[in-house]
Amino acid sequence: MNTLERVGNTPGFARVLALGVALSWLGGAPAAAGDGAPPSSPPPAAPPTEAASPEAQQAWQKLLKAMRPPAQPAAWQNTRPTPEEREAYRQLMGKRAAEAADAARDFYTRFPKDPRAAEAKRKEFEMLETARQMGNTNITERLAKQEVQRAEDPSLPVAQRVRLRLDEVRRATVAQRPQGEAAMKATFEKGTRAVLKEFPTRPEPYEMLLSLAQNSEAPEARRIVREIQQSASAPAELKQEAGALLRKLEAVGKPLRLSFTAVDGREVDVAKLKGKVVLVDFWATWCGPCVAELPNVKAAYDRLHAQGFEIVGISFDRQKEALTEFVAAHDMAWPQYFDGRQWGNKFGQEYGINSIPTMWLVDRQGILRDQDARAGLEQKVQKLLAEQP
Repeated sequence: MNTLERVGNTPGFARVLALGVALSWLGGAPAAAGDGAPPSSPPPAAPPTEAASPEAQQAWQKLLKAMRPPAQPAAWQNTRPTPEEREAYRQLMGKRAAEAADAARDFYTRFPKDPRAAEAKRKEFEMLETARQMGNTNITERLAKQEVQRAEDPSLPVAQRVRLRLDEVRRATVAQRPQGEAAMKATFEKGTRAVLKEFPTRPEPYEMLLSLAQNSEAPEARRIVREIQQSASAPAELKQEAGALLRKLEAVGKPLRLSFTAVDGREVDVAKLKGKVVLVDFWATWCGPCVAELPNVKAAYDRLHAQGFEIVGISFDRQKEALTEFVAAHDMAWPQYFDGRQWGNKFGQEYGINSIPTMWLVDRQGILRDQDARAGLEQKVQKLLAEQP
């Protein structure tokens, strides 16, 4: 699964614009997923050379420290942040990214002959990109100059050239925000297709198209998915992800096949729960937004369980003990599936789950009715309970 799908606590299409941030800050590791993801790793340290002076080593360590993304507030692990809190965190990221860019420039300016100077220049550009995407306008002119220089550099690797073009697409897309999501998507798709025409064998434009499909309504998503599947140039892994997304889209309105032995030994088969309304909750204990939703899920369960409401948990945890201890501590009465594969989770792979929490609702007939039950969960459950079995 590519980085883009797991990015962001921001719902909706804005998630697809975060690829540059994820790559810059996390080196390609899963970011805070859309919504949950495993914690990121710090940027890798280049090995020092024998000739490196103590001053160069100190400056390099300062750069590595500056590149660590600011930690999210601990309270977010249990409470959903407000829009104001998210914006404050976004501004902090923009400020820190600019500081990291300054540290990178300081390194290659002071130590131009150090073998790591070229890497520091790359890091400066990445951090400036991140700062801009986080809304820091103080670095706009500085970044623009670097973009021009890089675009004119004949030795620039193709991958970097593609990235520059895709960054242009993202900026054009963001500029359409006042016109609404439809305008943003149209601009994004048009620009991405132009990059694909220019670089027909590169995987990045296909990744961007898949991310667009993941944030589009079913008809448009199917169109893009089928195009990726039929392309001779799209990477095999991406075609697999596109196939998983298609299976997810086509699951709505059909019986949901989901059976397993829970961690506590209970046998679970959604097909045998006809007459009940079932919430299938894809989640993990390490996922802050998942934990923040737990009070809402428990409240709905406590109020509606006696009327025929059931919950089935699909855990993306790696450690079984972490799951069982959390479930016991939070008095979660419903069964949990666990296989320890995190994003390789059996049912996650089968149904194309690319972000958590993801909540599905199955009606009394065993038919999957809703793949976005997180919003207005209790009201949606009540509506399905009111239907005749």
